[in-house]
Amino acid sequence: MAKPRIDHDRLFKELLSTFFEDFLLLFFPDVYEHIDVHHLSFLSEELFTDVTAGEKHRVDLLVETKVKGEDGLVIVHVEHQSYKQRTFPERMFLYFSRLFQKHRRRILPIAIFSYDERHDEPSSLMIQFPFLTVLDFRFLTVELRKLPWRAYIRRDNPVAAALLSKMGYNESEKVEVKKEFLRMLVRLELDEAKQRLLFGFFETYLRLSEAEEIQLRNEVSQMETKEAKQVMELIISYEQRGIEKGIQQGVKQGIEQGLKQGIKQGMKQGIEQGRQKGIEEGKIDIAKKMLAKGYDVDTIHELTGLPAEKIEQLKK
Repeated sequence: MAKPRIDHDRLFKELLSTFFEDFLLLFFPDVYEHIDVHHLSFLSEELFTDVTAGEKHRVDLLVETKVKGEDGLVIVHVEHQSYKQRTFPERMFLYFSRLFQKHRRRILPIAIFSYDERHDEPSSLMIQFPFLTVLDFRFLTVELRKLPWRAYIRRDNPVAAALLSKMGYNESEKVEVKKEFLRMLVRLELDEAKQRLLFGFFETYLRLSEAEEIQLRNEVSQMETKEAKQVMELIISYEQRGIEKGIQQGVKQGIEQGLKQGIKQGMKQGIEQGRQKGIEEGKIDIAKKMLAKGYDVDTIHELTGLPAEKIEQLKK
């Protein structure tokens, strides 16, 4: 089965639009100092057609704001790039020129590169002759894979927390990266919606195996008592959401099976039997996964409602 396609641009747009000020403060503190963050307005998407290449491109993020102490509006254009593209500087310039043509305002272009390889990305486009430089177009850049993730774990910044998943760690550091991400989440004390956004973003790009999850729990248990408790509660809360989602999927599957069965045996009876069977199978599947991750029987019983005897049987 093919892996589901990740909509990278949507994920990054959601993250950066929710935490735009934090993004500027983290990567471009000089810009943050000059921008009036009390006057931010997110503009609608712009769709441009590249007639030569026969392609359509959608600008990722446009923010209308002001420069402190100045009249008039400016636009910050943030473009996310998830793959290597030789002509990317040209595309940035085309976006700039068309946005300027439409809005007639100063535009600050920023590119954020998130692909897994390390490249030396250009941050300018020049058109020149031996006797004249016709164009010297420049834009700000962030190349995530080049960033040392350890340098960002003490920044209590939600964008830093989410983007740890795309920074320059190696495979042997994955457990430690997630542990530090969870510690950052605890310190940030965000509301549930923002916390869920960060957790979903992080899990999309850095997902641990079952063995690595067990290692993570062991390392968390060795942390300072209060912090360990808070991080463990965070882990359990999101795993419980996964359990509930699994049970809901089991219910849905059971109802679908029940509907098919109900055609022959009676709609009401078939749906109820299928529903109960789906719930039971969903709980059993979740319990097996929890056992594999090292949960004890009492915790599994509390979260799934399965009898302790049944869980003991699953261990054999």
